[in-house]
Amino acid sequence: MKEKVKFLGKRRKTLVKENEMQEENRKIRYLRFLVDFSILSIQQDDLILEEAQGIVENVKRAACSLFPGKEETFELIYRPRFNRTIHERFGLLSEGSLRE
Repeated sequence: MKEKVKFLGKRRKTLVKENEMQEENRKIRYLRFLVDFSILSIQQDDLILEEAQGIVENVKRAACSLFPGKEETFELIYRPRFNRTIHERFGLLSEGSLRE
């Protein structure tokens, strides 16, 4: 009987880990979609620079709410991508000046 309880405990832990991994993957896919969609919007929509920068900040807030404490990760992974897109779209800006 104890062996069965021990087995069920391991099985339950495995299911919890699988659910956590699925939720993490769902968040990653959503963030990737949000970033890609926002970049397309910056590239194609009739925006002014301030609106494009606002989109970036909104995506950053969403990313930080999905992954609390990962602001630096956003800055390392996504900020350069957004900066390149804004630079290409709006012309002669130094990439360092795009950070608010």
